[in-house]
Amino acid sequence: MRRRDMAISSERVVEDLIGTFSESLKAHGFEIYPFKVGWYNAVLSHGHHLPYPADTLAVVVLSTPAMFERSFLPFLQNRHCEGLRDPIDQCCVHTVSACVSLCFPDQSVDVSYDYEMLPSRRPKFLAQTAAHISGAAYYYQKSDIHSPPWADQKMFGVCIHPKLGGWFAIRALLVFQDVRVGADLQQKDPPDCVRSQEDRIDLLERFNFRWQDGSYRDIVPTEERYSDQQREYFTTPPGQRGELLRRWGFLMEMDTEKQSSTNKQG
Repeated sequence: MRRRDMAISSERVVEDLIGTFSESLKAHGFEIYPFKVGWYNAVLSHGHHLPYPADTLAVVVLSTPAMFERSFLPFLQNRHCEGLRDPIDQCCVHTVSACVSLCFPDQSVDVSYDYEMLPSRRPKFLAQTAAHISGAAYYYQKSDIHSPPWADQKMFGVCIHPKLGGWFAIRALLVFQDVRVGADLQQKDPPDCVRSQEDRIDLLERFNFRWQDGSYRDIVPTEERYSDQQREYFTTPPGQRGELLRRWGFLMEMDTEKQSSTNKQG
């Protein structure tokens, strides 16, 4: 029977509820960061709110550089990839879904992925906002620059992880619909690892004007980076990735013809 409206402290959240889940995903090259739905809704307009009570438990899921070798290549080797969807997306769904089913068989968990859209064509969740408010990675935006040198030009923001720099991706959001978190779970600011105004300007210019070279990912020293094989995959144009996987021996000719990857940088 499903447990309803379970109130838990932050200590029990980590140790009893999401601890095993975190370790399970970590083995596959993913990280998770818990937060309250209210933290997320507080910084967004009503149209982007998650439709749950403010003290509902949620977690954001990041993929680390290890995901490629630990999950993606084995996923392809086991021939799980099929249809027209992006292979990386398929791998993330397969891995996260398996871990959720294993760790939370009696919980009602709403899982949203970074590429999913609502009927209104809005994303199901704002990935970089979720990463910031959970304390996972700092979301640097134009508003973080005191005197922006770009006048009215639109500049997209980017999250930077304190240990991984830009060598990661935000993959999913999980909401534990029946779990209410107590006051012990306190919000922590994400580490501000790009502190100077000059470095922040440099970061946004690299991301907006030269994102193809990936140099924004190295704006801070990192503990892990993508492997050469992983970089080759993500720098290959999406329409050519099926052929790349075939050359690597993961897809047959007919599978290559069916593949139509989305434009995802990883």
